[in-house]
Parts: sequence; C-alpha cells; structure tokens
Amino acid sequence: MQLNPYLSFNGECAEAFKFYAEALGGQIVMTMTYGETPMCDQTPADWRGKIAHTRMRVGGTMLMGSDSPPDRFEPMKGVTIALGIDEPAEAERVFQALAAGGNVTMPIQETFWARRFGMLTDRFGTPWMINCEKPM
Repeated sequence: MQLNPYLSFNGECAEAFKFYAEALGGQIVMTMTYGETPMCDQTPADWRGKIAHTRMRVGGTMLMGSDSPPDRFEPMKGVTIALGIDEPAEAERVFQALAAGGNVTMPIQETFWARRFGMLTDRFGTPWMINCEKPM
C-alpha cells in the first residue's frame, strides 16, 4: 500500500509542479491535460490545457495533483504536507525554496525535537512542514 498526497489547484497545477520539482528535486513522471482526455469535447476551450492529472516522484514517494474545475475548487485547509529531511542544510534549502513568494508561519529553526523545523504556506496555497529531526 502507498499513501500519496494529492493536491488540487485552481488552474496553477503545471506551474506549481514545476516549482515543486525544482524545490524538492523531484521528477515529473506523468502529466495529462483535460484536452488529452476523453472529456476534451465537454471541456471549455480555455481549460483544455489545464492539468487533469500529474504525478511527481520525490525520493520514494509520489506527489500527485490536478486543476479542479473552477466551480469545484476549494482551497486547502486542515492538511499539511510534512517533509522529513535528514540534513539541516538541505532542510534550510528546501524551506527557503518553498517559502519564495509564500507565507512563513514558523521560521525554520532548531527545536527540542529537531535540528531544523519550520512551517509555511507556499505561493500556491499548499501548507508545508519541514522537519529535520535530532538523532534519538
């Protein structure tokens, strides 16, 4: 069994996943637009280039996403994507990359459990926790 986060966007999925691939060192392995699906004829022309489904490999996991139709999109709430990163320097790098244009809710810093921990919401509205735990 695999547990894969699935993110919904309001027309910005392609831009967001390009940003995530750069920030996280991920590889986008599949993307399909609405125009490439059997729903193409029922899709408004200005929405056919939007993402119906994409997935990106990050380490041993997949991050997936799509553009929700405008009448169905709801901003994320009640969920945060948590990243466990082994090295403090890499935790700092990823945090700074994801924070660009976003909102930092807790600056990355040392805590009682972590060599580095920080929280932010990126410019696409995705909440993130970056955690670099201390050795137990």
